[in-house]
Amino acid sequence: MKLKTMDIDKRMNYYKARGLSIAMINNGGIETSEGFGVLEAGTNNKTDSTSIFNACSISKFATTMLALKLVDDGILNLDENVNDRLTLWKVPENKFTQNKKVTLRRLLSHQAGFIDPDKSFSEYNSTEGIPTMFDLLEGQTSYYPEAAAVKYGPGSDFLYSDLGFCIIEQLIEDTSKKPYITLMNELIFQPLNMKSSTLEHTIPEAKKHSFACGHNKDGQLVDDKYPIYPYSAAAGLWSTPTDLSHLVIELINSLNGNSKLGISKKTIHEMISPQGCSKWAGLGVFLDYSDDKLEISSLGWGVGFQCIMVAYPHLGTGAVIMTNSDLGVHQTKALLGETIKALSQQYGWPSHE
Repeated sequence: MKLKTMDIDKRMNYYKARGLSIAMINNGGIETSEGFGVLEAGTNNKTDSTSIFNACSISKFATTMLALKLVDDGILNLDENVNDRLTLWKVPENKFTQNKKVTLRRLLSHQAGFIDPDKSFSEYNSTEGIPTMFDLLEGQTSYYPEAAAVKYGPGSDFLYSDLGFCIIEQLIEDTSKKPYITLMNELIFQPLNMKSSTLEHTIPEAKKHSFACGHNKDGQLVDDKYPIYPYSAAAGLWSTPTDLSHLVIELINSLNGNSKLGISKKTIHEMISPQGCSKWAGLGVFLDYSDDKLEISSLGWGVGFQCIMVAYPHLGTGAVIMTNSDLGVHQTKALLGETIKALSQQYGWPSHE
């Protein structure tokens, strides 16, 4: 991929980024995909378009697409009290839920009243193992060390929350009577041909050559090489920019009435419209601009990895960029931000100025 205003290899060296993978969407399809650098420092295992990265919180974008399919299938409802469908665990009632209830819409837009404590939702702890969502929501794990409870009035404020997506995971399992991972494979990955995407909590030894190892801002390998997040809906996805682009293209197609998954144009329009008290929060995505220049984005940042998805659904264009390095700054800055800016200039995306 040649960028007129940026030397990717040179900028990767500057930021000590070990590997980078990009997929470019144009005219509603994947125009090009390419990898740069290596999957692991000190090796010649080169990054290419099939290399698999930790998607971190871009997992929430995939979760939202699954949830919206289930809405259109009549299994979930955006605006009813989630306690009406939760069975194994319920949102505890308190003074904040007397007048306003926790709904799927508020959970997807981070306005349901939940606050993640500092240092919660860390990577996999081998001494504790993989928690059930019930145990996590009950505060019986180190990942979320207190019982989940609404801390402010639902719909009154935006506070980004991994906990909210753990509740969505429990809601999906309770209503579908299937494991979340199984449902994601059946209803999202398989129909969209996302063959390189996985939510499994272990990486098979025979496939490790395709997986990127995480690196810190100094370009050194992180502990355990492959950080795992044992809460699938919030941060458990491993994928490629190409696979995630299929998800973006499905959104674009659904908006035009051509969904492979059976998601309606009306429902996708809801997804990319401002929700509740925030003009820049959609359902599972962030918003900027308006009308035909609408920009949607999803961001991921975890131990040893960063990634970003930016798309203009009405224009049929966008990009997914993933790196196996924690650059220590927000995804819109440094290497990822520079790459987005270069793509924007080259493809004539709406200006950020």
